Amino acid sequence: MKIWAICILIVLGLAELGIRQSNSFANAAGVKRLDGSSIPVQEIDSTMEHLLEAGKVTGAGLAIFNDRKVVYLRAYGYRDKEKALPLTPDSVMTAASFTKVAFAYMVMQLVQEKILDLDKPIYEYLPKPLPEYDAYKDLAGDKRYKKITARMLLDHTAGFPNLRRFTDDKKLSIQFEPGSRFAYSGEGILLLQMVVEAVTGKPTGELMRERVFLPLGMTRTSMVWNSRFEDNFANGYDEQETSLGPERRPSANAAGSMQTTPADFARFMQAMMQGTGLSKATREMMLSPQIQIFSKHEFPSLAAETTEENRGIRLSYGLGWGLYWTPYGKAFFKEGHDEGWRNYTVCFDDAGIGLMVMTNSSNGEGIYKELIETLLKNPYTPIEWEGFTPYNAK
Repeated sequence: MKIWAICILIVLGLAELGIRQSNSFANAAGVKRLDGSSIPVQEIDSTMEHLLEAGKVTGAGLAIFNDRKVVYLRAYGYRDKEKALPLTPDSVMTAASFTKVAFAYMVMQLVQEKILDLDKPIYEYLPKPLPEYDAYKDLAGDKRYKKITARMLLDHTAGFPNLRRFTDDKKLSIQFEPGSRFAYSGEGILLLQMVVEAVTGKPTGELMRERVFLPLGMTRTSMVWNSRFEDNFANGYDEQETSLGPERRPSANAAGSMQTTPADFARFMQAMMQGTGLSKATREMMLSPQIQIFSKHEFPSLAAETTEENRGIRLSYGLGWGLYWTPYGKAFFKEGHDEGWRNYTVCFDDAGIGLMVMTNSSNGEGIYKELIETLLKNPYTPIEWEGFTPYNAK
């Protein structure tokens, strides 16, 4: 066996061992919460079982982090309700916009290696003017595209809509001066994907596999559907708990195509908490506020309504991550939202405590508030801004 293959096997084994050891610790001592209390494993389980039933959520994978490592990992409910197949920590699920933070992590490695400059206009990396690419022909005549940088694409300030297909004319346009305000944009991440591929000469799927999935032991994760996932995958379910099946994505999309498992994404979040693969300075830059957010809601992303309601928690965006501040310190968070899939993660950097939940249900967002408040003792989540209506408030 080649040396590189042996090294990968060792890394994968250590990653798996780390999670198993952490679970043993949780079973013995419970799980620490932000207020200094601990929650017994039995209460974690009963909370999840109650929320899945009350919120009509088909299945959920849960990971909890203490001391910057996974201390609890379990799946609840079904991956296939019709066949009564249980969801497991190794069931492949759609990451949705969790994909964006994994991609951003890889991009920051390129920044760290000086392959990509956050503040160099991205058009300068391309062999021809941006509007000459078919996907960006709508930008012809608007020279503001020359102001857009990788930093703006990562912190969602480039001026793009979330996705052009959601606009009235289905065209891509720059809606405000680049860098001036926050407006969440999958289009921005897709443009950055094109730039990264031009700079590296490699497709995104290959870059993610080499730089993220293999080093972190994410053995059941890919940017596209893989035949090896067929043995254990989850179906997505709509609000009426009707199966939508799995998402078998054929091409890599940095804004949302990643297929992963609760166990694998827990590994990614553990690495993010520990700074694995990033220098201290690069990680700090990634989790530093680039733009403060005053929009009333995250979506619709271009809505003009503003608010002061989140000034107290200094709601901001970093490079790929949402940020806010509490008496427990800084939190970084990310949502994942696709039809039949709802995911959420939040980690408190100073305390080394966090949570990740992945659901195969369009009702998943309804359980976030109670879940986070019960398991973490965190009442500071900007629930209204994120548009998470609790199941018992509908």
